[in-house]
Amino acid sequence: MNKDYIYVVLSRSPTILSRAIHRISGDAYTHAALAMDENLRNMFSFGRRWANNPFIGCFRRERLNEGVYKYCSTLPGTVIKLDVSPEQHKRVSAILTGFRKNRKYYGYNYLGLFAHLFDMNYQSDNSFFCSEFVYHVLQQSGITDWNVPRSRVKPYDLLQLNGEVVFKGDLTHYGLQRKAG
Repeated sequence: MNKDYIYVVLSRSPTILSRAIHRISGDAYTHAALAMDENLRNMFSFGRRWANNPFIGCFRRERLNEGVYKYCSTLPGTVIKLDVSPEQHKRVSAILTGFRKNRKYYGYNYLGLFAHLFDMNYQSDNSFFCSEFVYHVLQQSGITDWNVPRSRVKPYDLLQLNGEVVFKGDLTHYGLQRKAG
């Protein structure tokens, strides 16, 4: 029987916003994404629409060699593999399909991000920041539920997931190190 997996990708880019979040929170990771494949070709999150503009965020497909990542000489990160049931995998896929089909209705939760940094809570039905989105998908698909509002989950909190850390290091070398290992 084949097993189903999804991957949570945590990272910290050298952008001004990422450095500010890192400085305020002290957390090693400032961004979270969800991937459906071990090669991280189908990675999804909420982030910058365009690499050079931090003020317009959206739901987007991400790749380690595109967007902001393309400009990173190093990218500290961790990849967590979650063993999920076929039904949970289907639910994650369906949720992501819904986000992709309705992407124009979703925005970046800037208020929630800044509220969270200052230990406050702000949640919107149609806006998310990265870790809020990842946790929402995991919760809605029955993979995990920490009984906290989704807007209270930081990227670093996702290290608590019951999964296997399959990579920790410089994500710019993820594909190379995976092939060698």
